[in-house]
Amino acid sequence: MAYVDFSGDLLLADAAPIATPPAVTAGEKARLSALEWSVVALARGDRLSSLSRPRRMSIALGKVFGTRRQPAHLADPRLEALRRMAVLTWHRGFAVPASEVRAFFRAGFSTDQYETVTASIVTARLRQGLPV
Repeated sequence: MAYVDFSGDLLLADAAPIATPPAVTAGEKARLSALEWSVVALARGDRLSSLSRPRRMSIALGKVFGTRRQPAHLADPRLEALRRMAVLTWHRGFAVPASEVRAFFRAGFSTDQYETVTASIVTARLRQGLPV
């Protein structure tokens, strides 16, 4: 498996912060691990439908026709919160529901990490010509 270091090339170095609540401490790090960056990168290919649970009818039809897909949910709740945030940001830019942002923070991520993830995804969206 190849290793891709996303820690430096997708950040907006001269951009203003998205939002910095007073709860952020000066020593708090905005860094993400290589595993966390890989979750952000892989979330690019996930659909918004991967955020919802399959309904009874789709499960039944999948059993009848053999088209069951494996759920995209990650086993680690922290990584799943990151994946959800990344999927929403990849598809909607800054228009992420506040409940998802709160869930992201409850999973143990900081506001600096939120800004880092959002800035890197928005930069990639701009490079692809997608709206922000």
